[in-house]
Amino acid sequence: MNPFWSVTLFWGAAVACVAIALAFVLPPLLRRKEVAAKAARRDINIAVYRDQMKEMEADRANSLLSEEQYQVSKLELETRLAEDALSKADLTMAPVASRRLGFTLAGVLPIAAFGLYFVLGNPMSLIAIAEAQANPPIAQGAQGEHDIMKMIQKVEEKTKADPNNVEAWVILGKTYAAVGHWPEALQAYEKAIKLQPDAPAIMTGYAEALAISNDRVLKGKPIELILQALEKDPNDLKGLELAGIYNFQEKNFAQAAYYMKHLYKLLPPESPYAQDILEAQKEANRLARGATTGLDNLADQPADKVTSPGATLHGVLDIAPALKAKVSATDVVFLFARAGNGGAPVAALRSTAGSFPLEFELSDAMAMNPDNKLSNFKEVTLTARISKSGDPMGAAGDLEGTLMKVKVGSKGLKLMIDKVKS
Repeated sequence: MNPFWSVTLFWGAAVACVAIALAFVLPPLLRRKEVAAKAARRDINIAVYRDQMKEMEADRANSLLSEEQYQVSKLELETRLAEDALSKADLTMAPVASRRLGFTLAGVLPIAAFGLYFVLGNPMSLIAIAEAQANPPIAQGAQGEHDIMKMIQKVEEKTKADPNNVEAWVILGKTYAAVGHWPEALQAYEKAIKLQPDAPAIMTGYAEALAISNDRVLKGKPIELILQALEKDPNDLKGLELAGIYNFQEKNFAQAAYYMKHLYKLLPPESPYAQDILEAQKEANRLARGATTGLDNLADQPADKVTSPGATLHGVLDIAPALKAKVSATDVVFLFARAGNGGAPVAALRSTAGSFPLEFELSDAMAMNPDNKLSNFKEVTLTARISKSGDPMGAAGDLEGTLMKVKVGSKGLKLMIDKVKS
């Protein structure tokens, strides 16, 4: 609505409200009205005269009054009765004081109402509200994006002025990613990584842009960049998140849980992002217990049948740097716990070798035979194997690592795959 008409409508409504209030207050004070008090007194006087007439008649009948006295008294009484009955003073005006009050209110009430509004109210807000309705502001989200686009223009000017400004290219890539312009973000990161190919933050940013531009698939060059970045900076937040997502995609749930757990430790615990990462870690742990334990479901003992809560082994499996080049993402990882004197595994875990380190937990739920489980022993031997063929029995060329005399219930174990099976 036009601001002029909005303000006019308001004041018109205000005047109407004051007029209605005066219409209720003033008429009783200003109009001429009949006063019932005098009429009531006249009726009483007539009744008294009638009673006096009856008494006089009774006195005459009882010889208390002579005829002459009766006639004189009767004439006097009738004269007074006629004067009351024919009196022209039955109508009276409203008291002068009431009329003065009415005129005073008629003048003071509107002045007081509008005066108080101007003193205590905010008349200018009427114009502001009307103008806001006539010209609604840009939505907050749109305004925010508009500001980002202005910032992008400024950063682009910097890159044109200095094409070798790595920081400007990185800011440009992050900003384009923030507004969902991924092709432009990819181009910016390509420029940045050519100028500084070994910066972890640039590597993971570039990997993310590559993956999103390829239907969010992290396999291939993106995960290679991510793992290289994490070797240089194990605490790179985006690298840890993307590595966790990659392992979810590849169903390497134990490894996904490892990365999510590491990432969660680096975040403020109360932040919404940290809570999301924690939920992802819990889900990865749940899926790892259901999908990657027991050597392709050779273990049929459900988790709720575990007999000893303390019968677990928890640690991290890693591979020696000299052997990392021999591992591919399609290789299969086996982890066995055997009794000290050998024999069949009392617990086993199977996963894929997407990336290391791999966090693991063995328990009675991973027993291959319900009668031969981890809680039956005090010490075990841990053996880890990376199999090219996917055969748990192993073959020449497989990579292995062993940890002897491990007490059941231990935590913080570190098992290193450091030799090639002959």
